[in-house]
Parts: sequence; C-alpha cells; structure tokens
Amino acid sequence: MATLPPYPTYPDGPVDGGVLRHPHWWQRRWVRYGALITLLALSGLVILALVRQQTGTEGFLVGLALAVLPVPLLVAAFRWLDRVEPGPWRNLVFAFAWGACAAALIAIVANSFATRWIATTTADPNGADTLGATVIAPFVEESAKAAAVLLVFLFRRRDFTGIVDGVVIAGVTATGFAFTENILYLGTAFGTDQMSGGRGLASVTAATFFVRVVMSPFAHPLFTVLTGIGFGITALSAERQRVRRLLAPLGGLLLAMGMHAMWNGSAKFGEYGFFAVYAAFMAPAFGLLTWLVIWTRQRELRTVREELPAYAVAGWLGPVEPFVLGSLRARRLAREYAGHHFGKEAARSVAEYEAFATSVAFLRHRGRRGRAGADFIVRERELLCALWARRAVARPALEYAARVTAPVAPAMAPPVWHGHGYAPPHGVPLYGVPQHGPAAPYPGYNPYRR
Repeated sequence: MATLPPYPTYPDGPVDGGVLRHPHWWQRRWVRYGALITLLALSGLVILALVRQQTGTEGFLVGLALAVLPVPLLVAAFRWLDRVEPGPWRNLVFAFAWGACAAALIAIVANSFATRWIATTTADPNGADTLGATVIAPFVEESAKAAAVLLVFLFRRRDFTGIVDGVVIAGVTATGFAFTENILYLGTAFGTDQMSGGRGLASVTAATFFVRVVMSPFAHPLFTVLTGIGFGITALSAERQRVRRLLAPLGGLLLAMGMHAMWNGSAKFGEYGFFAVYAAFMAPAFGLLTWLVIWTRQRELRTVREELPAYAVAGWLGPVEPFVLGSLRARRLAREYAGHHFGKEAARSVAEYEAFATSVAFLRHRGRRGRAGADFIVRERELLCALWARRAVARPALEYAARVTAPVAPAMAPPVWHGHGYAPPHGVPLYGVPQHGPAAPYPGYNPYRR
C-alpha cells in the first residue's frame, strides 16, 4: 500500500484541549527510528560475530552463499500473496531484519544458556540437547519471531488489517530467521566436511543443504504463519470481542510452538521419523495454509467489488472501476497500459490508486460491521483525496483494462443525477459515503445522508 500523509499535526506536538504540548525527546519519530535501527544493527553485528566464531570465516562465507538462495523466492512468494493490498516495503524490511538479527540473537543466546543449564543440573548432556531442541527452542524461537508481528500490529496498525497481512509479516520474519540459522548450520556442516574430507553429494554440507534449503525452506515460515493468522483474526475482530482478540494470537503462537516442537523432535521418532513427520504433517499443513491464504485473498477481492460501487455512485470512482479493481488481471493490465503510454511514474500512480481504492473498500467493510476505529472519517477522507489526486492517470488505464477484460469487469450502470445527489442503484447504500459530483467540483464532505 502506498504511503499516505500522516494525520494533521503541529510542528511542536499535538494539541490537547487547545493547549500546544511539546513532545518529549523520546517521543519524536526520528528518535524511535534511530533506536530501532541501532538495535537491529547491533544485533546483526553480534550475531555475525557469533556465527563466524562457530563456523570459521570460510564456513561462514560458504553458509552465507548457500543460505541466501531461497530468500528471494520466499520473499517474492509472500509479496505475491499480498498483491490485493500490498503493504509498505519498510514493514517487510523491518520484519526480515528482526528475524535475521534480533530474533536469531535471542534464540542463540537463550537456547545455549538453557541447554547448558539443563545439562549442568541433570548431568545428562544428551537429554539436555533433546529437551532443548523439542521444548526450549520452539518456545524461545517462536516467541522471538512473534515479537516482530506484535510490533507491526501495535505500531503499524493501519497496515495490519487482516489475515493476509499477518501471514506476510510473520512469513518474512521467519524467512529472515531461517536465513541466519541456515548460515550457521551450513557453515558448521562445511567445517565438518573440511575435517573429515567429505566431498560432493556424500558430504554433510550437501545433505544439510538438501534438507534445509531444498526440502523444507518453508518450515520456519510455516510455523510463524500460524502466529500471524492469530494476529490477523484479532485485526478482523470488533473491539467488543476482547476474549477473541486476546486468545487468537496466543492460540496461534501455541500452535506454532507445537508444530515446531514436532518438527525438531522428528529425528527422535526412528530412522524414518523425519520423513514420516514431513509427509504426514508438514506437507499437508503447508498445502492447507496455502489454500487458506489464497482463499482469503479471493475474499478480499470480492470485498473490493462489493464495497466500491457506493463510491462509484457517489462520483469518486468511474462506473466500471469497482469491478476492474476487484480483478488482479485487470489491475495488472491497467498498470502495464499506464507504463507503456505514460512512463514508469504513471504506472506507479496507477498502482497507488489501486492500493488506495482497496484500502477504502476494506475500511468501509470494517465500518459497516462496527470494526472501524474512531478515525474512520479522517482515514476515509485521506484515502478518497489520494484517489482523486491520481484520477487523471488512473482512470484511462482502468477504463482500458475494463474493455480488455469485459467478461471480468461488467459495466455498471452510471449514476443518475437528480440535482441533490446521486441516486444509488438498488441495494447500494450511500450511508457514510462523502458525496462528490457536479454540485461539488472538489473533494469535500457533506453531512452523512440517510
């Protein structure tokens, strides 16, 4: 989703009861961003030193070269899932950095400390390793990764509106975590081969690469996605559903820990335990979650087609735009048309137009179900004004896409002007939709009509 200007603010701080209050230095945005970047950078340097210490320089470089291979594919897959209302890249960058740096550092330190403490207490190193892998590691790692989802949910609430957003943030966070973990495992395997003389397909490095990168690159994302779904359910829940809003993320986190524990303990189930767990649980769960996310995305497109006609009737959108914006193929054709005839900037404007239109559709959908926040009117006005500013480029492109995809985008009957407002077609309420038409040549708000 393209970036919108923030709420109206004042240079020195918000107005509270007519009194201008100066924010404290720690409340300034650049201070928060600086602290976050510093934290992630320090975590990255420490985790880099720890991994290099365990693998050696040569092993670290080999592990890095092999671990980076699945990252672009996984990030592209999650970005593809987020095509209906794409979130800003800064959220994905934060999620990946948190997983690769902060979460990985927490996991390495906590897992090592807990395993060492259990071994010292029980005098059973083998039992400590087993307990650490099946109990401690899932709890620590999933909690550390879930922290990124929680932070985005709390501080980027506008960008976190449903299940798909939770899946994308959780999946990218886990991709970053798996990237760092794979460097450690592959680098250690390479060091083992250097000492034992292993080469080729029979080497430990090749076996580790096959298991972690070829067979199960989706393992960590699959676990953490369950947590993301829980937060997505909370985002879709009304404020009054407090129990559901609290239990959904907690339930998702517990499921993630349980699946992670089963995966880590699969090697203890016998010679073929790993393959049995992979075939019986991991692959079906991956297929089920993939279907769920794609079904959710299709439901989002249906929401766009159902909610936007009210804005078309009110004059904010063209007659066929709700149906074009509810089709991913038509959206792509509109961007390609704008880029081919008017350049990259026009294509970017069309993409932003599509994102803003989707956001206003979701906002209206939540508002009609009593799930919108107190900033509903302000947010709706921001989105509509952003649409209006891009209409000159976007509308010709969307009309072209409507002509090409006529079976997908059926024409909507144009609204009828009666001198006092647009008459909505049967079944399309205009309650809460700001009117814009011949009597109001500029975007503006009239009182809600009933």
